[in-house]
Amino acid sequence: MQSAYVQRDQPEGVPPLSLTGERTLPDVPEENYWYRRHLVVYEWIARRVRGERVIDMASGEGYGSKVLARSAASVVGVEANPEAYEHARLRYTASNLRFERALVERFDQAADAVVFLQTIEHLNDPDTTLAHFRTLVGASGAVYVSTPNVLTLAPKGAQRSGNPWHVHEYRPEEFERLCRRQFRHVELYGLFYARKLRVHELALRAGWDRVHAALRLTEPFYRWFTPAISVHDFSLRQAPVSHLQRSLDLLAVCRP
Repeated sequence: MQSAYVQRDQPEGVPPLSLTGERTLPDVPEENYWYRRHLVVYEWIARRVRGERVIDMASGEGYGSKVLARSAASVVGVEANPEAYEHARLRYTASNLRFERALVERFDQAADAVVFLQTIEHLNDPDTTLAHFRTLVGASGAVYVSTPNVLTLAPKGAQRSGNPWHVHEYRPEEFERLCRRQFRHVELYGLFYARKLRVHELALRAGWDRVHAALRLTEPFYRWFTPAISVHDFSLRQAPVSHLQRSLDLLAVCRP
């Protein structure tokens, strides 16, 4: 069954993608929270890969590869899904950007940086995949890996979220151990709420859910609030594992 949520206003000749929960999409207003939550990490990495050869593994819709290409010397977006690959190839064009349809475990090209965001939780054998990425960046490159923090993704008291695409969802200490098995140097960052989303978080703790429901404001409020979320409503900061329990997402910068 096709999703009720489909990308809007795509360029002529570019087939829109439907929201399935497997990947995040821009141009779907109801998905804007998740899109901005992922976009802020891509923009953070883009500032650190200036002039480098970058592989964006599991590039999905392609928006992240385009962001990386603004500063990188070259970017290859690697995506196995045929619909996502075709969409990205047609929509995002630049002289230093190309897309390849391939499995991330098998794509073999040297790079200065490998970017692998919000995908490791989909894998049965993450160790083998990270070991492969390590060989691609050599002795001096970096691998950027992100994943949702199960402690804030899953409902309170649950062991995991209900996302059917996720094989394993990580706690901060698990994620650190996974990365350190393959890399000697690992920096951990956490994504947290800021600005509007931080205020909203505090309001929820104070009982905002009961208030907007009682006043029948739920639909009009979130119809305005969700599309208004921007990358500035998130904050990415480095922290030890003990300080990442309340983070939304976990980002590891891994070096051999």
